[in-house]
Amino acid sequence: MKKTMLLFGALMLSAAAGYAQESRQDVSVSASAAFAPQITGNSVQKNTSTTMGLVASYRYLLTPRSGLEVNYGYQQNTQYYQVFGKANGGIHTLQQEVSAAYVFNLNFKNFNPFLEAGPGVMFFSPFKDAGSTNLDAKRNTNIGALFGGGVAYELSPSFDIRAEYRAFLVKTPTFSLPGNIFNTNRYEIISTPSIGIAYHF
Repeated sequence: MKKTMLLFGALMLSAAAGYAQESRQDVSVSASAAFAPQITGNSVQKNTSTTMGLVASYRYLLTPRSGLEVNYGYQQNTQYYQVFGKANGGIHTLQQEVSAAYVFNLNFKNFNPFLEAGPGVMFFSPFKDAGSTNLDAKRNTNIGALFGGGVAYELSPSFDIRAEYRAFLVKTPTFSLPGNIFNTNRYEIISTPSIGIAYHF
């Protein structure tokens, strides 16, 4: 009986040590593309140019299937507004995302599909250049929510390729113009599919 107990204890310690040695953290960098829908409200129509950007993430696994993630996303685009059918020009914008998410993932050999969702903030910062100098546009900081899913393919114990559909629900920016003339009073879902590489440590 004593030998059985010792053997069982040794197996438990070995399993715990093996789990402790597994990679529970990773950092990733991905290229992304931003797609925003046409938004219409309050006799205002907004269109957004499609551009490339970057997403950087840090993920910590609480268990083999559950984790927490923080993200930073960077895009540049132009937001085009029309009021009562009259063109009002475009606002060249630095669009930045800071978000946190709960991640649920599974494992199928080298493939690791996952889903994620959580709160975030989107910063819409106008550049003072030819695209917006005629407008007194100011930065908007809008609270929203991130959701999405994807799959990671394990290249080695330290690296994987990660492809994901990401979406951010946020209120359409108004840039705080005089008279609030660009206020659509609508929310939009900004889609940012991405593909990149992650390093586990």
